[in-house]
Amino acid sequence: AVLDKVLALADLAPSVGNSQPWRIINVVMPEFRAQMRANFEAANQLAAEAYANPAERAGYLALKLAGFDTAPVHLAIFCDGSTAQGRGLGRQTMPEMLNYSCVAMITTLWYAARAEGLGMGWVSILDPGHVRTALSVTESWSLIAYLLLGEPEDQHIDPELERFGWQKRTPASTRLLQR
Repeated sequence: AVLDKVLALADLAPSVGNSQPWRIINVVMPEFRAQMRANFEAANQLAAEAYANPAERAGYLALKLAGFDTAPVHLAIFCDGSTAQGRGLGRQTMPEMLNYSCVAMITTLWYAARAEGLGMGWVSILDPGHVRTALSVTESWSLIAYLLLGEPEDQHIDPELERFGWQKRTPASTRLLQR
């Protein structure tokens, strides 16, 4: 019931031309979850190798980057790049707005989940093509996110990556420009 509630709220998110291009797959079958975990593990190993500095690599490998085994809900969020809904409004000059619309839905989902006391992890260390193939979705769908939802071990306002020393947040003033 809580999942249905937060998904219904997320579906109210704004989208370019009212296109609602998000397509959500609730990954419930153990064999598909195992494929996603294996995909993550392979991609994570490749990502770790990108850190030439041994201390940075060790720091990266010490991070908890996924909760595949503990999260009860796994959602693969795709953007349907061929959607007819919205009739192309707002996409002729900025076709990427479909992807941004999906991100707006994910943000809305994140807020709705937090309001219900749920935690949400956005797994970005994956091979998107493998996810699309494993879940048998059409080529016109692109992976936007693989989300893990569940009850968090702890409630925090600050990001876990900051708490565990990966990188501190910077002040908003460092990203606010004026012309």
